[in-house]
Amino acid sequence: MTRTVARVIVDALKDLGVQQVFGVVGDALNPLTDAIRTTDGLDWIGCRHEEVAAFAAGAQSQLSGTLGVCMGTVGPGSVHLLNGLYDAAKSHAPVLAICGQVPLAEVGSDYFQEVDNDLLFRDVAVYRATVTSPEQMPRMLESAVRAAISQGGVAVLTVPGDLGDQELSEDRPVRFGLGHHAVTRPDDPAIAEAAALLDSASKCTLLVGCGAREAKAEVFRLAEVLAAPMVLTLKAKEGFEGDNPFEVGQTGLIGNPAAAHALDACDTLVMLGTDFPYREWYPSGCKVIQIDAREEHLGRRVPVDVGLTGDVGATLRALLPRLEAATDRAHLDDARERFERWQAGQQRLADPAHDRRPAGKLRAALDNRGHDIRPEALAATVDALAADDAVFTSDTGMATVWLSRFVSMRGSRRLIGSYNLGSMASAMPQAIGAQLWAPDRQTIAFCGDGGLSMLLGDLMTIKTYRLPVKLVVFDNRRLGMVKLEQEQAGLEEFGTELDNPDFAAVARALGLTGIRVTDPAELHAGVRQALETPGPVVLDVLTNPEEVAVPGKPTVAQGWGYAMAKVKELLPGHDG
Repeated sequence: MTRTVARVIVDALKDLGVQQVFGVVGDALNPLTDAIRTTDGLDWIGCRHEEVAAFAAGAQSQLSGTLGVCMGTVGPGSVHLLNGLYDAAKSHAPVLAICGQVPLAEVGSDYFQEVDNDLLFRDVAVYRATVTSPEQMPRMLESAVRAAISQGGVAVLTVPGDLGDQELSEDRPVRFGLGHHAVTRPDDPAIAEAAALLDSASKCTLLVGCGAREAKAEVFRLAEVLAAPMVLTLKAKEGFEGDNPFEVGQTGLIGNPAAAHALDACDTLVMLGTDFPYREWYPSGCKVIQIDAREEHLGRRVPVDVGLTGDVGATLRALLPRLEAATDRAHLDDARERFERWQAGQQRLADPAHDRRPAGKLRAALDNRGHDIRPEALAATVDALAADDAVFTSDTGMATVWLSRFVSMRGSRRLIGSYNLGSMASAMPQAIGAQLWAPDRQTIAFCGDGGLSMLLGDLMTIKTYRLPVKLVVFDNRRLGMVKLEQEQAGLEEFGTELDNPDFAAVARALGLTGIRVTDPAELHAGVRQALETPGPVVLDVLTNPEEVAVPGKPTVAQGWGYAMAKVKELLPGHDG
């Protein structure tokens, strides 16, 4: 029996192992969604906003390492996918977006809702094309999927509304021909050059990114041989936290003084699978070796003395036998001692009873006069009570700061967020994709109040599909990161205050469990109740809006700017 364009696409997705397709239904998609409806093993997940669909598909792709799929109908439906697809593209996640289009005969006539998808997605997609004839299938679908998977990016396939139910004149099975990933390493002279540089070094520091996660054993061996402290990027928390005697935390605005010192004090920096973008946090006056699978990444953040293109694991397996073991561990020991002291101080602040103790009372008089719950305490409590195989997502902003400092990726925990694009409102949509990817694992979203409210409607998606996601809301009634940025620049806080509802009450009105915590003494019980309650839960915790996340290496200008901003805010009647 000859198949339709829609049937070819849907059959191929099922054969590829895709289990869910995320989107919002619409007339141009009707042939495709009807084919999904009649296909066992492939489910349609109807979202309330296409941006959520794209974020969810991207989350599944990042967690599974396979193709994520979303759909948007003609015009606005496709436009709404764009932000979530940019996040997938920046995260190098293979995602296929199937977009509707006006009837083929109307293309180019400025028809109702017509948008040029090939132009719209030009910057975000590694592949984009519009189906103009059934005879182009399945070849065009094969090209789209190959491009997304081989290049780690977004492919957009546009299907006009009158083509989906047209039959192919010559049908054949879809053949993607996906090959195994090639594992490469640099040639021997380059390896020898790197070995010579490392053997001449006295203080080495590793900067480890997510590109090294599959080479954990080799990275640990390198740290041991070099007696090198290991600074992690946020995306390297997964895989390198927990039982790591070399770790000194993260650098950058979310980092700590120990990591900053480990970088500044080294004479040789080894970058492993990272494209950490913040140039001001790199050390100066040291030698740099960088290993990355993408040659275009070499040297684009900081000048390198030896650049090695290849798989981190394969490259280190060739490099390690050439290295002499370091005998002086002072640099490593110093960095670890600094890190442990910083952690101890952070844990004191994370104690819900902190503000009732003498030193805490003094600090609270300055920065927590409302006696709100400190966000550090909320993050630390979730960390202590969450499962060792939990999947965490986080919104961009302060929610990510607290997760980065107080949640450990121990056990088989997973972590995703919009850490390259930096979009608001990603935590809840990505948690939808994560929970469907692993239905039996605990999924916890660290939501900012601004982020959750931006795409609040898809709480109904969580309710509809009975997803047991736990949404932890850091409810500081602020766009907290923007507030901090304004004040560090010496500006008064402006435009960041949020007139929030009771998010727990909103959740209950939508048919979810809603829990609201306002008293630090009730924090532990509230978090435990949220994590132990079956089904979806919104845990709305009123946190301190004046909390400051001090960066690992604060500048005098930042401190002075913050002080001046606070003076302006406190002066009665001050008008700027």
